[in-house]
Amino acid sequence: MADLRVGIIGLGMMGRHHARVARELDGVQLVAVADAYGDPHGVAGNLPLCGSVDELIAQGIDMAVCAVPTGLHEEVGLALATAGVHTMVEKPIASTIEGGVKLAEAFEAAGLVGAVGHIERFNPALQSLRSRIENGDLGDVYQVATRRQGPFPSRIADVGVVKDLGTHDIDLTAWLAQSHYKSVSARTSTRSGRPHEDMVTASCQLENGVITSHLVNWLSPMKERLTVVTGEKGAFVADTLTADLTFYENGTINTEWEAVSNFRGVSEGNITRLALTKREPLKAEHEAFRDAVRGERNDVVTMREGLNTLRVAEAMIESARTGQMVDITA
Repeated sequence: MADLRVGIIGLGMMGRHHARVARELDGVQLVAVADAYGDPHGVAGNLPLCGSVDELIAQGIDMAVCAVPTGLHEEVGLALATAGVHTMVEKPIASTIEGGVKLAEAFEAAGLVGAVGHIERFNPALQSLRSRIENGDLGDVYQVATRRQGPFPSRIADVGVVKDLGTHDIDLTAWLAQSHYKSVSARTSTRSGRPHEDMVTASCQLENGVITSHLVNWLSPMKERLTVVTGEKGAFVADTLTADLTFYENGTINTEWEAVSNFRGVSEGNITRLALTKREPLKAEHEAFRDAVRGERNDVVTMREGLNTLRVAEAMIESARTGQMVDITA
């Protein structure tokens, strides 16, 4: 089978890593890169450096990674769909729901693979956690709580923290619990002097009854990426910075005191740090995209899934604006 010809558009912080991984990946050949503002990280090497998406398409590519700013996802993605190029768009799918709908419909109508780069699904800790939830290691799942905080990334200028960082947690939560969001209540603040929110706290409920909480900000001097899933048999804690997964087991304490013997409480039990094979999430994501284009597997984050995530993000922003809970209709 001939190598798939891939191009990268957008050569910023994420684009340079996409280019690195594309060069390392079997079965694909990075043939050109593109950015209207040049090549600040020296990604191109001896490859053609294009100034537009049309120039990139003219290089005869089969598939592309779109890592331009969020506000350009719709324009660039639609051009690639029209040209018949399978595309993975960095998250979020678009800056507006209308733009996301256009992208999803365009790739579906053309029979192309359209994916969204929600990379946390490919983190070893979260992949292991999802498998263990499916296997019943937690029993009934009660709650998913996430914390994603750190310093402000100056590269982000066109969206706030909800659509940039928060969409990671929205997507991974729905994926882990295998349920859509039902309702959202959120509060945001803007402390850095920018036009977009830089801090959000959200309390939500999924359609299957699981409750969730999300703490996300660009204002913390410490970097934290934690997902805690609590259930009937204990709690899993996934640190996606280190790809570590720890299980806190519910202990069992027998009691003869009738007043408390029927109380369904918990106690501290064994703590197990699980041994995982730690592969780079970005490489695993690229492999999934490549194999979807080949027709060999189908575990990319689809554009419809990316659109659902964007709807939840918009609901968080609306809830914070109005001070009211927002019901979500997917």
